[in-house]
Amino acid sequence: MIIVLKPHSSPEVVAHVLERIEALGLTPHLSQGVSRTIIGVIGDEQKLQVEPLQAIPGVEQVVPILKPYKLASREFHPENSIFEVKGIKIGGGHLAMIAGPCAIEGEALLYEVAVRVRDAGANILRGGAFKPRTSPYSFQGLGEDGLKILRNVGDQLHMPVVTEVMDPRQIELVSRYTDMFQIGARNMQNFDLLKEIGKTRIPVLIKRGMSATVKDLLMSVEYILSQGNREVILCERGIRTFEDSTRNTLDLSIVPNVKGLSHLPIIVDPSHATGRPDLIPAMAMAAVASGCDGVHIEVHSCPEKALSDGPQALVPDQYARLMDELRRLAEVMGKTIDVCEGEPVSCAPC
Repeated sequence: MIIVLKPHSSPEVVAHVLERIEALGLTPHLSQGVSRTIIGVIGDEQKLQVEPLQAIPGVEQVVPILKPYKLASREFHPENSIFEVKGIKIGGGHLAMIAGPCAIEGEALLYEVAVRVRDAGANILRGGAFKPRTSPYSFQGLGEDGLKILRNVGDQLHMPVVTEVMDPRQIELVSRYTDMFQIGARNMQNFDLLKEIGKTRIPVLIKRGMSATVKDLLMSVEYILSQGNREVILCERGIRTFEDSTRNTLDLSIVPNVKGLSHLPIIVDPSHATGRPDLIPAMAMAAVASGCDGVHIEVHSCPEKALSDGPQALVPDQYARLMDELRRLAEVMGKTIDVCEGEPVSCAPC
């Protein structure tokens, strides 16, 4: 259920309502707006039905939530959520421009790519230290050495970093180096991982599973939110269909769909969705036009030598041209692209 408090309720009234809910053995989740305070209540449905919650002083309305995802729903949090990662805002008109190579292959290469994408306008650096690969013989990532490289390059360039975590046992290690966890498509329904990630307070980027519905994605998000981590960003990266001319099929209808159902930001990854550099710019522009909260693009200085997903990466010059177009589109749409702190750094391409 959702408990709507009377306008401009005092802190004492809010505290009393929270205390009363907890005394009933229920779990409250507080959401405070400019003039309204909403409390989501999770617990025994029978107890929720019989307890006179409407009678608690300060309560204006008690509304049942019919959707299975409670905390991710618009009913629980009517306003768009805005999260901040080391000064970079995501959501509410702020676009996250995430870019970098698929895998961290070495410090020199990552630094070169990071400088180029940062100068082009990217505000979050990506790179995989642990790589889920279809073949056990493919490059699996550099592990902790890769995390150290990512952290070092991010710090040098004043860029927040995001990297994938694949297993609950990796969470403590990855948390030492990253500013944002990424949960890949293959792990979207790894519920043990989701619950453990939910116990952290590090922002989470969760990718849609290859065959997942919008409801499936939001239910996975609910696992994270229910454990207390409220900073979750959704990512559309394409779904599997019968179409074989692209790596996946990019479902841009998910953006306005999710916006209507949930308060959480959603970004789009046209690199994994299309697998084709010639399609990435058009799909990135379409994603921003659809109302998404950012784009996630793979960039490599020499894709033909990349150890992971080279065929779908843009080169830095292509990314720079795309960012020029995205900035113009963002301005027309009233969107903002936050800039990383620190002076621009120049780095000649190899």
